[in-house]
Amino acid sequence: MLFSYNWLQEYIKGKLPAPAKLAELLNMHAFEVEALRQAQGKKDWILDIAVLPNRAHDCLSHTGMAREIAAICKLKLQLPKTKQIKVQKGGLAPLKVRVQSTELVPRYTALLIEGVTIGKSPTWIAERLEAVGVNSINNVVDLTNFIMLETGQPLHAFDYEQIEGPFDSAQGKLMNVREAKEGEKLETLDNQIFSLPRGALVIEDAPSTGSGQAKRLIDLAGIKGGKVSAISSGTKHILLQAANFNAATIYRTKSQLKYTTQAADIYAHQIDPNLTMEALERAYALCAELGIGGKIVQVVDLYPKSASWRTKRIALDMQFASSILGIPLSQKEAKRILESLDCQVALTKNRLQVTCPTRRLDLTMQEDLVEEIGRIVGYETIPAAFPIAPITPPSKNIELLWLSKIRNALKGLGFTEVYNHSFIGDKDFSPFAYSATDKEKLVEVENPLSSEFSHLRDSLLENLLKNVRDNQKKTETIRIFEVGNTFRRHKGKFVESNMLSALIYNGSFYEVKGVCDFILNGLGISSAWYDEYQATSEESRATIWHKGKSAEIKVDGEKIGFLGEISSRVNTALKLSKPVGALHLNLQKLILLASEEISYQVPSRFPASTRDIAILVPFQTKVAEVMNAMNGAGGPLVRDIDLFDMYEGEHLAQGKKNLAFHIIYESSDRTLTSKEVDTLHNQIIKAVEENPEWEVRK
Repeated sequence: MLFSYNWLQEYIKGKLPAPAKLAELLNMHAFEVEALRQAQGKKDWILDIAVLPNRAHDCLSHTGMAREIAAICKLKLQLPKTKQIKVQKGGLAPLKVRVQSTELVPRYTALLIEGVTIGKSPTWIAERLEAVGVNSINNVVDLTNFIMLETGQPLHAFDYEQIEGPFDSAQGKLMNVREAKEGEKLETLDNQIFSLPRGALVIEDAPSTGSGQAKRLIDLAGIKGGKVSAISSGTKHILLQAANFNAATIYRTKSQLKYTTQAADIYAHQIDPNLTMEALERAYALCAELGIGGKIVQVVDLYPKSASWRTKRIALDMQFASSILGIPLSQKEAKRILESLDCQVALTKNRLQVTCPTRRLDLTMQEDLVEEIGRIVGYETIPAAFPIAPITPPSKNIELLWLSKIRNALKGLGFTEVYNHSFIGDKDFSPFAYSATDKEKLVEVENPLSSEFSHLRDSLLENLLKNVRDNQKKTETIRIFEVGNTFRRHKGKFVESNMLSALIYNGSFYEVKGVCDFILNGLGISSAWYDEYQATSEESRATIWHKGKSAEIKVDGEKIGFLGEISSRVNTALKLSKPVGALHLNLQKLILLASEEISYQVPSRFPASTRDIAILVPFQTKVAEVMNAMNGAGGPLVRDIDLFDMYEGEHLAQGKKNLAFHIIYESSDRTLTSKEVDTLHNQIIKAVEENPEWEVRK
């Protein structure tokens, strides 16, 4: 907000600091001064001060800012003169105001002034307004703007004769403050026609009975006046309104309309209802000075909930205040500071009983008072001190260390970590084949943001697959992983698990198995093996996996996860053009099995020999069974056996598949001869062919 240096000076006894010094003091003790410039052609300076939202209700005004400056500079505040309102007898029909909701309008006050003179404002007020960017229009409009900028209470003036009515001589004219209906039209003072949203605050008048005219909207309350009731050069009587409107309603309306005014910005931060009558008394005092004249013939004051705006009383413990600030603080100094901020303070034993002004809506507890004292004293005056408590390093977090190792391993293999929402939606049930039983185990969100976030996720795979679906056209291969929590209901309990899932788009079962082996080896887990897939709904849903290309991952008999290819049904539902390999691990179990001990095997100094073998086996035969048979027959000189090919299809007997292995022979104390290697290889062939269903292909 823009503040005039000369204008602020009017409310201070004594000389203000120079403009640059004043800006520095405000920066250090209250608010940031975003700009300081000299008023063009005037002996004045303009301060652009960023008033914090929690102080907008009392500092978006020159008197409010002057109060802050007086407290900071230890100067006395001199508030402007007001005039007690006295109602005189007049010739105007009375005006009745109805308020639809006291929640929306906590207080409505207004003065009906008869016999005003519309004219040009005095030079001094025009200069005050123009200094802070407000154009001078006429003395009545300028009065409303001046009072708003001076006190922080927006005013609005209606041309009384433009309010439709009266409908009878006894009741006079009527104005109704209510919520707008969707699509109602209103033309404002700046010639804009708005189609109003439902719930906007408006004021309507009441035309004469039998006139045939509909009720008219004459004001967009709290934001902008209506054109039909505007002040003109011919205006003779005015209704000067000072109301208090619901902050949330004003904020919502100006946001929906994408239109705001300075009054709307003030109202949107909430202001003290007790300010309305103070502002009208100040306006009444200025009427003669601005040449408006007139006499008050009616006062409207609707304030049914005044009790809810009683002053707050807070007990401030001086020992507590000193401990928070870190400096000794006397009762006398604390009392002086709080009284300079318009609080009333009573002294008791080691306590202050503080009564806060109603305009200070931000003061609710003693910590708030300590903050006020601290900033006025100056945080820069509080000496810096090292903490007296010993600083000890935190204990080693094993879980984070292993998790970091897993992340680094995956990134080293070309994976990218992603972060998804912890939710799935109703639209996910069909493509991912959720059964009725699966849905019952999901945790439903009570108040979801949308249908896309209706349930907590029970697996990381679904959202990762949607990531692949959305990005498959951009690249041939996608490698992504995610670490996060999953949620489900199990036997009446809420279960939360920390999981790791990884996907390879355009990947296979064996690629994912290689990734899993790499992770497990990095964690020092050497006893892992892969079993036939038998997932339960509590751990992973079978419908998401390819039945013939998936496996359970076990370590010492403990099931720690699953891997394999995603089912063709899911691929088709998501319109994925390439197969997807997936890995799904329970991190909590995995980390418990991890070991920092590393088994080191000295590499042989002697060369190794490699032989290949192809074996025709029944389709249901597990690779591990064949490898175990070959390892048993070869003995210690078989260093490693690797499956490098699996074929199912044409040129093979029905129900058969071909497995091809590399067998590596090596000794740690000599170079194996070709004869020794051939002998070992023949032993393995003989052991394999002992199974009548297995055939070594020559």
